[in-house]
Amino acid sequence: MQTGRTALIVHAHPEQASFSSAQARAAADGLRAAGYRVDLLDLYALDWAPVLGPGEFPDPASPFKPQAEQVRALAEGTVDPLVRDHLDRVLAADLLVFSFPLWWFSVPAVLKGWLDRVLMMGGVFGGDHGVADEAATAGKDAVLLLTTGGDQAWFSEDGFGSLDGFLYHLHRGVMAFLGLRPLEPVVTFAPARMSEEARAAALEAVGERFSALTGVPA
Repeated sequence: MQTGRTALIVHAHPEQASFSSAQARAAADGLRAAGYRVDLLDLYALDWAPVLGPGEFPDPASPFKPQAEQVRALAEGTVDPLVRDHLDRVLAADLLVFSFPLWWFSVPAVLKGWLDRVLMMGGVFGGDHGVADEAATAGKDAVLLLTTGGDQAWFSEDGFGSLDGFLYHLHRGVMAFLGLRPLEPVVTFAPARMSEEARAAALEAVGERFSALTGVPA
């Protein structure tokens, strides 16, 4: 049964046959089972250009100030049509899912560039909007869906530090700043080292996790 809620999955992995991409599809299936309408943005399949620069705007001022140009483009209706489309899909969603492999303990560059270009000043914060509870995205749920190269022991005080620490810039610097409500991240550790049976079980667990989303904050 449809709940009337929309989930936007923003996925960043260059290989369709990867575990990360399979995990995004499992999450989408789980969300549909929970009654969500699922909107999936596959950034690599879209050949998303990640660099925010002067070429984004028809007549940028000098010196170039990206956020000021974003505000002006929104006011003048000159936002790149693809960026505008993605921004509208963010604003229409009730749940945002950021799906990615953890590269260098952060997100792939293509996803960082999507954040830079789409989460525009004047569109989701600033301009007519504030930050946190006053952002245009305030009150939406958001969840990180990720894979790691290292096993769970890497993400400990005896390893390289806690996973929460590596994800802090996303949970606080993106989600909290935009008033998003971060749900508990969904993580598969070191799928490349798993047996086929274990990978299948992990994908099933991801689907079940998303089919049972309750909106409980992290």
